[in-house]
Amino acid sequence: MSARDLSVLASVILIVAMLIIPFPSWLLSVLIIINIALALLVLLTSMNMNEPLQFSIFPSLLLLLTLFRLGLNVSTTRSILNNGEAGGVVETFGTFVVGGNVLVGLVVFIILIVIQFVVITKGSERVSEVAARFTLDAMPGKQMSIDADLNAGVISEQDARERREKVSREADFYGAMDGASKFVKGDAIAGIIIVLINLIFGIIIGMTQAGLPIGEAATKYSLLTVGDGIVSQIPALLISTATGIVVTRAASEGNLGQDIMKQLFAYPPMLYVAAFTILMLGLVTPINDILTIPIAAALGIGGFMLSRTAAPDADDLDEMEEEVEQNEMKSPESVVNLLNVDPIEFEFGYGLIPLADANQGGDLLDRIVMIRRQLAIELGMVIPVVRIRDNIQLQPNEYRLKIKGNEMARGELLLDHYLAMSPGVDDDSVEGIDTVEPSFGLPAKWIAEDMKEQAEILGYTVVDPPSVVSTHITEIIKNKAYELLGRQETKQLIDHLQESYPILVEEVTPNPLSVGEVQKVLAKLLKENVSIRNLPIIFETLADFAKMSSDTELLAEYVRQALARQITNQYVQDGSTLKVLTLSGKIEKMVADGIQQTDHGNYLSLDPQQSQQILEAIASQIEQLSLMEESAIILCSPAIRMYVRQLTERYFPQVPILSYNELEADVEVQSLGVVNVE
Repeated sequence: MSARDLSVLASVILIVAMLIIPFPSWLLSVLIIINIALALLVLLTSMNMNEPLQFSIFPSLLLLLTLFRLGLNVSTTRSILNNGEAGGVVETFGTFVVGGNVLVGLVVFIILIVIQFVVITKGSERVSEVAARFTLDAMPGKQMSIDADLNAGVISEQDARERREKVSREADFYGAMDGASKFVKGDAIAGIIIVLINLIFGIIIGMTQAGLPIGEAATKYSLLTVGDGIVSQIPALLISTATGIVVTRAASEGNLGQDIMKQLFAYPPMLYVAAFTILMLGLVTPINDILTIPIAAALGIGGFMLSRTAAPDADDLDEMEEEVEQNEMKSPESVVNLLNVDPIEFEFGYGLIPLADANQGGDLLDRIVMIRRQLAIELGMVIPVVRIRDNIQLQPNEYRLKIKGNEMARGELLLDHYLAMSPGVDDDSVEGIDTVEPSFGLPAKWIAEDMKEQAEILGYTVVDPPSVVSTHITEIIKNKAYELLGRQETKQLIDHLQESYPILVEEVTPNPLSVGEVQKVLAKLLKENVSIRNLPIIFETLADFAKMSSDTELLAEYVRQALARQITNQYVQDGSTLKVLTLSGKIEKMVADGIQQTDHGNYLSLDPQQSQQILEAIASQIEQLSLMEESAIILCSPAIRMYVRQLTERYFPQVPILSYNELEADVEVQSLGVVNVE
């Protein structure tokens, strides 16, 4: 332990010792001076902090200082009653400070108690209670504000983490202050009781044990008691004042002294009003003009000086801001910053500003927060922050989504309408503006609000504009998630996995697979809508097969087979049935014969005519399934699955290609057709 830690422990032990062991009077005097010094130091610290959390130790420190003061009271009481003296400091406060007059001393002591107990302590206790309550009530709103700023790209992940921690610490601090203020209240009550005990029992002990006359005993012990009471109440009053300052202190850019000077004299004309009032007070009333005229003159001169400096300060500030902006534009860093490309950008025309403006009821920021959480659960990766901004180059009701600087989607919204999607058969009674649902390309209509209820009765799916754009953003990000997973993001996933599975991670990376090779495997899974959330199984598979092959295509196939249960549950219908298209033996042989093996991996090399025949056969089967309102899933043998995917991904990217090894044994496979060529 360091010397500082030992000194704190020694101080606590000293406090306990004061409650038990009689201390000599000279040591009590030293401790009393230390008590006053500590109280003054706490008061000055509370005045110089900018926000309460800068003095977060105050609740615990308040308890220790209160206990220290009470321990001194016990020791001085023991010394007064046993020896008839309590050191030079107590005697000085009892004779010199109050002039040796017991009644004056009692009056001063009572006034100190009233100021501390009725004014400062009572107010601090109430402020602490209210601050704790409102801080706890405001926590959800502050958390949502942090999430909104993070989502809008105003702050980084690190900034958001620090702000969340600060919100939590504020709640803990004000909760602790609510309890700590009770210490101050109890200390004031204890001071009154201790003084009464010293007065009564001091006189009794002086008469019975010391043999003093009642008058002499009363004078001697009353002066010591009053001195002890005042010498303990002065630091108690300082601590109470510090408590009040801490709990009433709002966050600002300066300390208390700076804020008082800056804000109290922020309006120089008000000093003229105060000067005129003081001047009239001297002229109209019997108050001596010699007192009022200098004060009024000082206020007037102060107002004049502040008025002269206020305007130039404002002009200087504007000039400084303009100069800083110009320097930033001229600096090389301003050009470098333009090179940064946001992973995801959502831009909209000025007509869609209410969509993102919380003051106008827009909840797009909150929706995007939920989208990121939803996709984190579904895909198993952290989606980057979506940068949201308006763009005057777009049409008023137009929006677009960009990923890594490239436009991925564009759409149009009518904020005062609803999007109605047909149940299959259009009804002419539903009037609206024909359009296309942006997420899935379905025919739809923008209908007015008064048409909404009728459309729902006729079986239309009716959604509001925020839901339309949220769904569109979700689908685009889900389909392009593999582009958002780079090496840096993969490293973060690996580090997170290493916290729970260190041995597993060490067996996979950096040998035999680099972070880049792991990223390629994960990206291939995401590209085919396979969640990578179950990283332990993925890394177990990579650990088993990475030593045999470093071909990421082949490793991805092994991982897919290991995730057979997950893939099966993703596509199975009715809990046990999987409806698929199968490839004929002829097509499977054509694909198998077209596989070319090289030192850099295997790839499919088919005759263009054969490729065209296979693609046309698949397209024909998909069209037939669409007429049956069935989704197309192609099932083939494990040896050719990834090559069939290579063949079809450009033309049918949304059609899943599964192999027999990726299905659970208890799944019933129902063939809806066979893809064949002549």
